[in-house]
Amino acid sequence: MPRRLSHLDADNRVRMVDVGDKAVTERSASARAIVTLPSACVAVLKAGGATRKGNVFEVARLAGIMAAKRTSDLIPLCHQIPLAGVSVEVVLKGKRLVITTSARCSGQTGVEMEALTAASVTALTVYDMLKAVSHDMVIGSIELLTKDGGRSGRIDRRKNR
Repeated sequence: MPRRLSHLDADNRVRMVDVGDKAVTERSASARAIVTLPSACVAVLKAGGATRKGNVFEVARLAGIMAAKRTSDLIPLCHQIPLAGVSVEVVLKGKRLVITTSARCSGQTGVEMEALTAASVTALTVYDMLKAVSHDMVIGSIELLTKDGGRSGRIDRRKNR
């Protein structure tokens, strides 16, 4: 028998999952996004990331943190979660900008969506900051790397890479 989706009720109508009876546990998640850059954008980043809009690295990092905090405003069925911490790392590796995010909380539901939202918005902000240099950027894979806590326990997708 196929597993029921938690966001659907018995009549297959969309609903927000009731987590009220779940135990409060420590939860964490990490995600990654990749932006492939043309040479002109790589040159800007290698020179420190300064643009007329500000420093690409710092503005993108701040946007990712802000996005994690606003995930429930962006994704319709996400719960508001009091985040204990969010981190965003933006590293240039050749022609690829690797964005790695993490989120953690003590709560009744996980923070995967917060980590993924942070990675996505960081990548979009990089695009916005560098589009005056070139539109030839490609936002590639956005993926969950790890999650910990809750009923499913620890998941580490990095092991399969």
